[in-house]
Amino acid sequence: MNAQLLDILCCPTSKMPLRLLRADELDAVNRTLAGRATPGEAPRTLAAGLVTRDRRTIYRIEDDIPVMLADESIAVAEIADFPES
Repeated sequence: MNAQLLDILCCPTSKMPLRLLRADELDAVNRTLAGRATPGEAPRTLAAGLVTRDRRTIYRIEDDIPVMLADESIAVAEIADFPES
């Protein structure tokens, strides 16, 4: 993701700055999302994502485009094994 874009992005609800998810954080999110899939449904996983600097909200990135929709965000509190900072 373009560093200049990342510098100006913020959470649409809290206005908190964002950063890219680290690999270990992304793995934890994808494990949780895979566990939520219903039988016969392919699990939805993220290739990349952004997290607010206060580590409360995650937004997905699709095709290098941040999806900054509050109703599609993921609460970090819902990720059981989200790594510590």
